Amino acid sequence: MREFGLFLLCLLHVSRKGVQSNGWSVHVPSDVTGELGKMVILPCTFTHPYKTFDRTLTAIWRIKEPYNGTVVFKCISQSTSELCKTAISYKNKYKLLGNPRHKDLSIRIDNLTWSDSERYFCRVELAGDIHDKYESRKGIKLHLIAAPRIINITVSSNGDRSFQARCTAEGEPAPTLTWSGPPHANLSSSSTTSHRVTKELRSLTHDGKYTCTAVNTHGRAEGAVYFYKFKESDGSFFLILIFVPLGVKVLVLLVILSVAVFSRGDPSSAPSSLARPQLQDSTYENFDRRHGGDQTLPTETRASRRS
Repeated sequence: MREFGLFLLCLLHVSRKGVQSNGWSVHVPSDVTGELGKMVILPCTFTHPYKTFDRTLTAIWRIKEPYNGTVVFKCISQSTSELCKTAISYKNKYKLLGNPRHKDLSIRIDNLTWSDSERYFCRVELAGDIHDKYESRKGIKLHLIAAPRIINITVSSNGDRSFQARCTAEGEPAPTLTWSGPPHANLSSSSTTSHRVTKELRSLTHDGKYTCTAVNTHGRAEGAVYFYKFKESDGSFFLILIFVPLGVKVLVLLVILSVAVFSRGDPSSAPSSLARPQLQDSTYENFDRRHGGDQTLPTETRASRRS
């Protein structure tokens, strides 16, 4: 009975050894670092138990988790004479670099963004037996680095009429922010979310240029904002600004009226009938003018002759 148990143990050992040496393996690095806005290569090579394989081959890359993660790249090669044709490329930013027929599934990711910082898993599927599929279990963790960049800098006012300057920057590692400029109290607050940092400078009292500087191990960046506080004028100066123009207008109007009155009272501009009064004609003179000056009344002449 003991010998039979030893036999089963040896058989199990041989069986396990056969599973481990069935020719399947995937080789990937544990971590890869890429720079924001640039490209990165994720290497992946594999082995399979076949000396030659001329059936359909499918290469797959997924993110977040193995087996069930979101597929971001997929290509299919129908035969050894055919290239692997892309079926899926999320946002068209994933490109196959390796040759799956040569056991190389390496890909390139273009224009890296913060959302690309994930764990990636490569998988190969050979048409045929259900067991002719293999996928990396631990995957590749993609880390991103980025020099600092100022993404927002503003000055705003609170309800209590106080002013504050706010600066937001991003980078990886998260940058350190500092304010410089006119004298100000060290009343500031900061917050960090992943690769983004915000620092606020409160209770601004001096006019001038305020500069925000962001620094990390990959570089530095600066942004500036100008602050000028509105100063209220006193009441007397405000009244002067209102009444001086009004007084000038009234004075101009009086001058115009005076000129008009003076021009109307000038004797040289009056009509001639007013300068020399016209004499009234008598009835007798009018008669003489009608009948001649040397004529006499007829009735009076006849009466003197008869007597």
